[in-house]
Amino acid sequence: MKASAEALFKKNYQSHLKHLKLKGLQPKTIEAYSRAIRRAGQRFDHRIDSLTEVQLTDYFTELVASHSWSTVKLDLYGLKFFYEHVLRKPWVAPGLIKPPKGQRLPDIVTVEEAQRIFAATRVVSYRVFFFTLYSLGLRLGEGLRLQVADIDGVRQRVHIRDSKGNRDRLVPLAQASLQVLRRFWRIHRNPVLLFPDRHRGLQAAASTTTALNAEGVQRALARVVGQCGLKKRSRPTACVTAMPLT
Repeated sequence: MKASAEALFKKNYQSHLKHLKLKGLQPKTIEAYSRAIRRAGQRFDHRIDSLTEVQLTDYFTELVASHSWSTVKLDLYGLKFFYEHVLRKPWVAPGLIKPPKGQRLPDIVTVEEAQRIFAATRVVSYRVFFFTLYSLGLRLGEGLRLQVADIDGVRQRVHIRDSKGNRDRLVPLAQASLQVLRRFWRIHRNPVLLFPDRHRGLQAAASTTTALNAEGVQRALARVVGQCGLKKRSRPTACVTAMPLT
């Protein structure tokens, strides 16, 4: 019985992955919803096809005690997606979870503090990247995904792709920012990526297909923020993207 339950779980899990991709969800969402099924499968010995409201109540009570509300919500959405698209069954516990309302706004970095961050950043790639996040008001992932073709110098705008909600948007491009990006491109000359990975040197940057590493960017910014003596509650990347435009 246990072997057959595990086999059925694996089959449904693969179907879950296919449906997630067919719905055009972002890779991070696909991973979160898949992780939800793996976690539930481990908790219920792979028997998650007919969970009752009592079982789900106990399960999510345990989850709330050991994980963040964001994780709990993603696990809920992942399971509901699994029931709707894989099992074709109604969700048995509507209204089960209601996270507490509340939102902490990020600390705002002043123009002076922004200038200190830029001046303290010695690596050119990181310095230009931080300035780009600041001047365009971008999220970390949006900046890393920027391509040369996204910069429209004639219309003075930037095409931001795969933004929050899987949507594109256009943001204004100041002349000063355009000049900085042009000078930076002349350094690496990658025909596609605006911020190519440079861990193998400048020559490799011209042909690489990999952008700057997100974790490396975050570590560098955290280090610079610490060196500048800035005391902010939010993550460093949130501090930069919350900088006021001049």
